[in-house]
Amino acid sequence: MGTMHKTGCVLCAQNCGLEIEVENNRIVKVRGDKSNAKSEGYVCRKGLNVAYHQHHADRLKYPLKKVGDAFERIPWDQAIDEIAAKLKIIIGEQGPRSFAYMGGGGQGCHFEAAFGVRLMRLLGSQYQYSALAQEFAGAFWVCGRTHGKQYLHDQTDIDNTDLLLVIGWNGMQSHQIPQAPRQLRRLSKDQDKTLIVVDPRLSETAKLADIHLPIRPGTDALLLKAMIAIILKEGWENNNYLDNHTSDFNNVMSLFENFDARSAITICDLDYEQVRDVARLFATRKSSLRYDLGIYMGRHSALNSYLIVILQSICGRLCVPGGNVIRGHMMPIGPHTDERESRIWRTMTTNAFPVCGCFPPNVMPEEILSDHPRRLRAVIVTQSNPLRSYADTTAYEQAFRRLDLLVTGEVAMTETASLSHYVLPSRTGYESWDGTFFPMTYPGIHFQMRRPIIDPEGEQLELGEVHTRLADKLGLIPPIPENLYQAAFGDREAYAKALMEYAMTEPKALKAMPFILGKTLGKALGSVHLAALWGMLQAAPASFYKNAVRAGFKAGPGLGEEIFQRILDHPEGIWAGEIDGEDNFAEVKTENGKINLHIPELLDELKTIESKQEEAELTLPAEYPLILMAGRHISTNANTLMRDPAWNEGKRACTLAMHPDDAAALNVTDGQRVKVTTEAGTEEIELEITDTSRRGHVVMPHGFGLVHKGVKYGANVNRLTKNTHRDRFGTPIHRFVPCRVEAV
Repeated sequence: MGTMHKTGCVLCAQNCGLEIEVENNRIVKVRGDKSNAKSEGYVCRKGLNVAYHQHHADRLKYPLKKVGDAFERIPWDQAIDEIAAKLKIIIGEQGPRSFAYMGGGGQGCHFEAAFGVRLMRLLGSQYQYSALAQEFAGAFWVCGRTHGKQYLHDQTDIDNTDLLLVIGWNGMQSHQIPQAPRQLRRLSKDQDKTLIVVDPRLSETAKLADIHLPIRPGTDALLLKAMIAIILKEGWENNNYLDNHTSDFNNVMSLFENFDARSAITICDLDYEQVRDVARLFATRKSSLRYDLGIYMGRHSALNSYLIVILQSICGRLCVPGGNVIRGHMMPIGPHTDERESRIWRTMTTNAFPVCGCFPPNVMPEEILSDHPRRLRAVIVTQSNPLRSYADTTAYEQAFRRLDLLVTGEVAMTETASLSHYVLPSRTGYESWDGTFFPMTYPGIHFQMRRPIIDPEGEQLELGEVHTRLADKLGLIPPIPENLYQAAFGDREAYAKALMEYAMTEPKALKAMPFILGKTLGKALGSVHLAALWGMLQAAPASFYKNAVRAGFKAGPGLGEEIFQRILDHPEGIWAGEIDGEDNFAEVKTENGKINLHIPELLDELKTIESKQEEAELTLPAEYPLILMAGRHISTNANTLMRDPAWNEGKRACTLAMHPDDAAALNVTDGQRVKVTTEAGTEEIELEITDTSRRGHVVMPHGFGLVHKGVKYGANVNRLTKNTHRDRFGTPIHRFVPCRVEAV
């Protein structure tokens, strides 16, 4: 009989609560944790299979160095010494723009970001690349303009809404909100509520819908502009809301006047009267809206996000109960980085800029392969696998082979690790203290700090410890007095006082604070990540403390320590704060406190959204007559650290979904191997014929093409995506990739 532990899932952003039984240092049983206030016992099959994430043949155990074409095991000290020496030479000769950090947390472990970002900053660089800018850059940039900060994201108040409009989101498979399948089933069964789904496919979520709009791929902007135009023409807009809670709509309203909504909806392959009815329902009921990668990674991505804010605003559905609300957070998912400020870097070759502090991964190959004298030459990759996670595997392979230094800190020997000069073994989310800062709940702010429940079977370290050792060897940490080391092992109140005194006398202390905490309190607590959590809670902004008091904590100088101890005492997670549910408009951070509806940078693009021009741009080239949706959330894919295909044994895990009519035209059959070709490359995959697909539209999941024990499993969709097939924010247009399909 093993020992049961309360913890959380690390395989998607929901981080559902788990109860895991560990016996002989192995996970032997997993179930949902009913005491977790966010997930309430819900767990999907991915979470139930986390043992395959923890225990598999490709786990990294020791630091490795590439010697010739093979890896050799080396001691940690040697690895840190050599990496630091190479970084000093590269940055010393080429400047800080030669270095980039690609990491920041992944789906389950965010604490290394505090150390990785600080290491990058202390080395003089601003180049952080992450998946955030792979998917959400346009939407988060729009939030910066409309809500005032790029990290202020709104989400459906699904518990209180009467109508949910879904665009490009298959929540029955992808989740993205707590307990998504439970919530969607509840809505679909309630006769007083309405679920409307806009999706080219008859997805699992569309099957539950009261109304399904099977939109033509790539026409979302036309549909949204048409809906806004219809609402304004019919006089269904909420003028009182517009006057009191928004600004500058008068500067954009004319772009919807005289818009030919009928023609636009025809181009969308939809029925005008049905769309008009959907517009009326959304405008006149207590409605909310949820969208996801179908919009984020589709044509006109940022413009679609802008149009959605306009749609919500003219109907009075932002920051109101039952509508879309701005969530609270323990820690912002990233900083507000306004590219109009001169201090914000742009990349040297592609002129890309960061959103929420992150640069788009799709431009990195060009920044490495460029002949620019300040090109990228050194990259540290943590908790990401660019060769399977980001567009254009071929371009990434070419680029990474050109680097002077590639270091990967990771749990497993990934495809990216295999190309690296040094590979540093990381502890998993079940071998370390860690947590996430995804702001998924409302009005409460939920937080769970997972603790180690498995002992490392090797020399793996917390990634924060790896960054700390590198910073130390690079001379980036100021001298720490002995009394601070000693205070760390005593009363934390006394330690806090000693730390404050030290920070007041050492001018470099604040910039290096995560490392100072890690080297002192981290030793006492046994975790640099846990030390970072303590430090974060002591230095939290007043707004967070106010939210904590609203959640039941006692105001006063010891508030940070009280929250920290409560987190330690409750492995299932706690309500760490609660925002003011009566005044969600207080979360808007624009200068006038109103939702800004005028974004000049997007107006030219908005003007081009007309039927004739869109029809022309939607025309496919003769050599690529089908549209590939590159990436699909399904129950059989997770992040690329679910490397052992045994977790999907007996399931058709990786297939290309195609409509029967297209299959008949190509004379191919279900289960047959087919070849998919795009501008970027070719992959072979098993064909799945299904009437849930749309004619002319094929769908392929992401997260496959992984090499496990030397054997490739499934097809790598990113071999088919071109990194230059992107928008102005660097977001890949994965939901509209021209392709052809042939029998093998």
